[in-house]
Amino acid sequence: LSETERVCSSVNVGSTKTGINMDAVRLMGEVVKETAELTAHRQCIGAAKLVVFCNAPEDNPFMAGAFHGPGEPDCVINVGVSGPGVVRAAIAKAGKECDLTQIADIIKKTAFKITRMGQLVGSEASARLGVPFGIVDLSLAPTPAVGDSVAHILEEIGLESCGACGTTAALAMLNDAVKKGGVMASSNVGGLSGAFIPVSEDAGMVQAVETGSLTIEKLEAMTAVCSVGLDMIVIPGDTTAEVIAGIIADEAAIGMINSKTTAVRVIPAIGKKEGEKLEFGGLLGGGPVMKVNRSSPGSMISRGGRIPAPIQSLNN
Repeated sequence: LSETERVCSSVNVGSTKTGINMDAVRLMGEVVKETAELTAHRQCIGAAKLVVFCNAPEDNPFMAGAFHGPGEPDCVINVGVSGPGVVRAAIAKAGKECDLTQIADIIKKTAFKITRMGQLVGSEASARLGVPFGIVDLSLAPTPAVGDSVAHILEEIGLESCGACGTTAALAMLNDAVKKGGVMASSNVGGLSGAFIPVSEDAGMVQAVETGSLTIEKLEAMTAVCSVGLDMIVIPGDTTAEVIAGIIADEAAIGMINSKTTAVRVIPAIGKKEGEKLEFGGLLGGGPVMKVNRSSPGSMISRGGRIPAPIQSLNN
């Protein structure tokens, strides 16, 4: 990762069926820190190309967590679609008089149109290349471009700032409506299929972090109801490997218990402190160094072993 331009990597440390491998979690805390250190002269870009998963899907088309899973054909086309700006524009056009039932319906109809386009492009590419068409991933993926932000959709729904009380509820509604609309538009839906919340790749998220409205703890709560997890979060360079492992363990636990995909892609900003910035450029964007709880989970992490898989029949 430190020596290449395009290579990305992901590691799956747990699942709902097997539990969480805490030895792997401890190791990945060290690997994330080491990867950032090896690319410190390049804005610690190595850590931005490394994802730690729980319940990793094998047909995900979105980098850095995309890989060709063992259940996939020899060659297949999986399509990812992005269109937060379109969803925000549709909500804005509807006006302030709509209640949340109507807003959910607007998001659903817009997601149908976006996904239909992905289905058309995928089908045509499949026919021209003579390669089977796999899935359409319904995920709303933001970019650093103005107007292409998931945070701004949440604010259009009625939040003063992303991270305010009510953010998790608004995001849950958005995520569910995107899935409901998208499923009707494609015969094969897969991948992650939800709303992404990568901080450095979303101009609205960056703004919310800078104003103090959005914290890493609030982001963790948001990951319980949306796609993926703690994504593209810049943390202080002196954050210990044990704390990073603790972040990974927390996120993996949310995924394991809720039978959903969760992931961690944090970037230790070597030599930088809270409030300073990293700039990656391109689709990865850039963002401020966020505050992280310094209390050490070291003793727990060093125990190693496995957190057992959860019981499925008693699900409160």
